[in-house]
Amino acid sequence: MPEKTIYSDLTLLGGKSDLPRSPEEARIERVPNPQKDARYAVRFTAPEFTSLCPLTGQPDFAHLVIDYVPSGWLVESKSLKLYLGSFRNHGAFHEDCTVAIGRRLADLLEPEWLRIGGYWYPRGGIPIDVFYQTGEPPRDVWLPDQGVPAYRGRG
Repeated sequence: MPEKTIYSDLTLLGGKSDLPRSPEEARIERVPNPQKDARYAVRFTAPEFTSLCPLTGQPDFAHLVIDYVPSGWLVESKSLKLYLGSFRNHGAFHEDCTVAIGRRLADLLEPEWLRIGGYWYPRGGIPIDVFYQTGEPPRDVWLPDQGVPAYRGRG
């Protein structure tokens, strides 16, 4: 019998995984943080995030940047990728998508701190950027700028 590790309960790694039909059906997995005595930041960048306009059904595109300072848990990256992919056929406004992702991750991971920047590409000539965070950023952890320039159009 294989030895139990912090990764033993993961179910999505090591094989084919279908994209969940909706964010509600998506399962996000977590693992215990093996470096919980260290304070550090984790960043996930999803430059090709897509969802649907809930009224027109047209696709919306965003560049998401998720930063968090873990406490007891880390998010398993394949499950996060599948969760984000589940928005591809989900109709919601930009604000709803961005904040829902941030809140779900904060609820699951119980991080010391989390922020998400949703940098949405223009539709109808107006880009929408949405930002959510769980509180004041920690002062003693390096948190680089999210690195996504403000939209300039033809600038």
